[in-house]
Amino acid sequence: MSGRFVGRTLARSQALQLLFQAEANERGVLEVLDGDYALSDGPLDDYARRLALGADEARPDLDAVIAQRSTGWSLARLNAVDRNILRLALYEMLHVDDVDVAVTIDECVELAKAYGTDESSRFVNGILGRVADDLDAGVDVVAAAREEARRRAERRRAEEEAAAAAAEAEVAPATEAPEGGEAAEAPAEAE
Repeated sequence: MSGRFVGRTLARSQALQLLFQAEANERGVLEVLDGDYALSDGPLDDYARRLALGADEARPDLDAVIAQRSTGWSLARLNAVDRNILRLALYEMLHVDDVDVAVTIDECVELAKAYGTDESSRFVNGILGRVADDLDAGVDVVAAAREEARRRAERRRAEEEAAAAAAEAEVAPATEAPEGGEAAEAPAEAE
């Protein structure tokens, strides 16, 4: 599909393919590069290598930003192509100073059209557009995403503790002693 891509667009396509292969095989990009990997158009561009390795290394932070922005969708529910396009784009937006954010968004929307579903380009554009707005406003999107993840984890832990306490309270009355003394004995069996 990338036969129509050239230059940095081709490099982004190659980086996407490496990220996808790494995730599909539960390996890091460096492990993929050290072994056999497939590219629809080669040889591997240096910029593609830089993007893929950088996005792989920054993946926890990039995933936190994606999770915060994709309301109603867990990271695991996103299709793998969209998830990896977002990782690639966010890495470039946050860590590559010589590429304008609007160029990164446009290029990654084109990748979504080429490799994703019918809805992918709109979804990718929406997520990246919201991130770009925050970056323009001076927001540290990674710190904000980490804080949101911390708050979600605290809420989830509090809900789990409350559920466990409620379950324990339901069991407790059946085993406690009645008022006024010792626990009642079970009735004796008739002989």
